[in-house]
Amino acid sequence: DKMALETIPKDLKGLRACKVCSLVKSIDQFVKDGCDNCEPYLKLKKNREAVNECTSQNFDGMVALMSPSDSWVGKWQRIERCVPGMYAVSVSGELPVDIIDSIREQGRPYIPRDRTTKQ
Repeated sequence: DKMALETIPKDLKGLRACKVCSLVKSIDQFVKDGCDNCEPYLKLKKNREAVNECTSQNFDGMVALMSPSDSWVGKWQRIERCVPGMYAVSVSGELPVDIIDSIREQGRPYIPRDRTTKQ
């Protein structure tokens, strides 16, 4: 699928992970296309400041998600409803409170991807 290939990072340098869904892409891919899962409420496309706030260069591990609904890793990572692509196992950093509020106002659950903070 051509769309799935567009989400795969082309280089291992300068990668960032979405703090909401943990999708891993280059900063340029996030600025060009936004987040393939979260764009409706993060609005990262053509907004480098939002990309810097809502993604992190500090993340641990990566998993390739090819068939989201059939994947036990997808269920374990809570990304089974996400697009195929590369995902971080955990993402360091917190979203700005106003963005968390916006996500919740739209009826979407927000699950922090940072395993280093106390919930």
